[in-house]
Amino acid sequence: MTATDATAKATPSLHATISGTVQGVYFRAWVCDQAVSLGLNGWVRNLADGQVEVLAQGAPDALAALKERLPQGSPLARVDSVTATMIDYDKAYTAFAIRG
Repeated sequence: MTATDATAKATPSLHATISGTVQGVYFRAWVCDQAVSLGLNGWVRNLADGQVEVLAQGAPDALAALKERLPQGSPLARVDSVTATMIDYDKAYTAFAIRG
């Protein structure tokens, strides 16, 4: 595969890592609801270190809206920090899912 092939298959995506009290407080379900309401695809999952990771794909304005909402979090969550960057991801998703 050439570099051009890789670029053609890459999907612009928002990759975020959220820290704070974000596990066991319905944070993943809240992120999923937000993403679906914005028409985004991708996934959210807990990390072993207590953080939550998000990969979202969709319209740039919807990705920006999700990025703005992440610091709020679910009602029981306490978000201490959000690290979010736009990346080119090598897989395109067709729905938004909660992972382990």
